[in-house]
Amino acid sequence: MPDMSASASLAMTHLVTLAELDEDKVTPGVLGFVVFAVMALAVWGLMRSMSRHMGKVDFKEAPDTEADAPGGGRVEPQRG
Repeated sequence: MPDMSASASLAMTHLVTLAELDEDKVTPGVLGFVVFAVMALAVWGLMRSMSRHMGKVDFKEAPDTEADAPGGGRVEPQRG
């Protein structure tokens, strides 16, 4: 039998332990994968939609009409 290095020996012991199935172990299974995939597709679709809507937004501000009013458009706080 060929001489195995320490890392190969360690890898083989991990593979052996992974091959043994524990009947009491709970895993997400197919249903967990389907739920995760649906949620991932929903997030992808929402991000794509948001990107389209943000592309339509006009970021230029309209001129402020209150700036022409007396007081320069500033609002003074009320007392009392």
